[in-house]
Order: sequence, then structure tokens, then C-alpha cells
Amino acid sequence: MARIALDAMGGDFAPRATVAGALLALGELDSAHTIQLVGRNTDIVEQLDDLLSGEMSGCAGHRSRIQIVDAPDVVEMTDKPGAVIRGKTKSSMLVGLKLQADGDSDAFVSAGNTGAQMAASMVVLRLHSGLDRPAIATVFPTARKPIVVLDSGANVDCAPTELTQFARLGVVYAEDILGRRNPAVGLLSIGEEPEKGNAAVKEAHQLLQSAGLNFLGNVEGRDLPAGACDRGSIDVVVCDGFVGNVVIKFFEGLTSYIFRSLRTDLQQGPMAPLALLALKPGFDRMKHRFDYERYGGAPLRGASG
Repeated sequence: MARIALDAMGGDFAPRATVAGALLALGELDSAHTIQLVGRNTDIVEQLDDLLSGEMSGCAGHRSRIQIVDAPDVVEMTDKPGAVIRGKTKSSMLVGLKLQADGDSDAFVSAGNTGAQMAASMVVLRLHSGLDRPAIATVFPTARKPIVVLDSGANVDCAPTELTQFARLGVVYAEDILGRRNPAVGLLSIGEEPEKGNAAVKEAHQLLQSAGLNFLGNVEGRDLPAGACDRGSIDVVVCDGFVGNVVIKFFEGLTSYIFRSLRTDLQQGPMAPLALLALKPGFDRMKHRFDYERYGGAPLRGASG
């Protein structure tokens, strides 16, 4: 049985989207699992009642598997991490993480302020020994097999030692979750040569060469969609959170643009209906393979929880 705490107030469309998401998730999870909706009690109850009496009435049977944990403060996307930790101790984010730290929950999920969640996790859950910072590990679809990209947004500026730590976190994730043996690590840079990149990347390259990992060296942005470079397949790509977040969001926008353009082109001309019918199976398979939304959320690696 897993008790999953969900930040009901976190995200652009909270609390309605988070409450609806909880109901949908309970429909897919084993009946032994429960969800703890953490946030403003009145707002959560209002959304639950409205959804279960209307568009999601078919999920009414899941209500007994939902626990509401009151947290009156709300973390805004514009809040500074330090201000959240000091001044919003009764926020859904802090209360949700505290549930896990106290052993009253098995996992915490939030679509809210990333910086605040990272800082709060470091304070409430602490980090595993030997780590300076946690990192967000995003599973990235490629032409071969998914790869792990980290950091993808938690740390805008990173020291070379932190990039090396991220590589180790990525290797553990690739081994334990993706089932990769001896995962290959690439360091994202502007060229494959060791002397290419900024100061942090060049020093991290030297550290990774002696880290005892299966280090391929520098990889470039074009290697990510391919899932490989000229030295072999890639399993883990390491970068700072600024670069990683830009790469992930660029990929999301690019794939959406490509599939919209293909559909528009296929709908034009006198043979459009036949072309769509003939190409639809292959089109759907390709869209499914590169659909970033299939990969869901990303774990914060390094926190003790």
C-alpha cells in the first residue's frame, strides 16, 4: 500500500486540476493505494463535491481513498524559496513534505514552484550523504530508447562537482528504473572535444573521466533526439538546470510543431483523405513515441524521500 501526498494547491490550474488528477489516478492505481490531498480544506472539498456531482461522477467510488490534509498557506510561482521556508510553514508544499518525513506518507507530488520544492526538500527531507544539491531527472524520448536528462530545472548554476554528482544520480536511476546495465553518461556541451564548453563543463569533464563511470565524454544537443553519439548509445545526459530546462521545453515545443505541421500538410490537396488514411498508423506510432506527455512528472533525485 502506498500513501501519496499531492500538493493540491500547486500548479497553474490548481486546485481543480490536481483534484481531478487525483481521482483519475485512483482509477488506475491498485485499490490499496490512497491519495492525501494537501491544501486548503474548503477549496479541496468544494472541487471534490463539484467534480463528483458532475463531470467525474463515475469516480465517486474513489472518494473513500482520499484523505484531505489541511494546509492554509499557498506557495505562489513567484515566491522565493527562502521566503517559503521561513514564512509559509503551513503551505501545502511544506506540510506535504513533512508528512513523508514523519512517516505518514510514502511519496510527495507537486506541480508547483520548483525552486521552493527543491529548497523545502533539502530542509525537510535532507539529502543523501555525499550530495550538495538534488537534481530533477527527466526521462527524454529518443529515436532509440529513453534517456535520463539531469538537471532539468532545479539548479540554474552548478559547480563541476555537482555535475559529477548528477551523473551518479542519473546512473543509479538508469540502472534501477530503466534497467540499463553500465549506463553510458554524456556531458552536454557545445562540442565533443574536452576543451569545449564553459569553465564548469570543462572541469566537470575532467572529474567525470576519473569518476569510475561509463563516461562517453561531451555530447551535443543534436545527440539527444538520436539517443546516441558517434561513441555509442547514451543513457544519461548531464547539464545544469538552466540548460536542461531550455532543452526540455524546446523539445516539447518542437515536437508539437512538427506533428501539427505534418497533419496540416496531409489535410491539403485533393488526395488528402486517402493520404491521411494511409499514413495514420505510422503517424500515430511516431507521435506516441515522441509524446513527452506520456512521461509524466520528473523525480527530484538526491533527496532522502
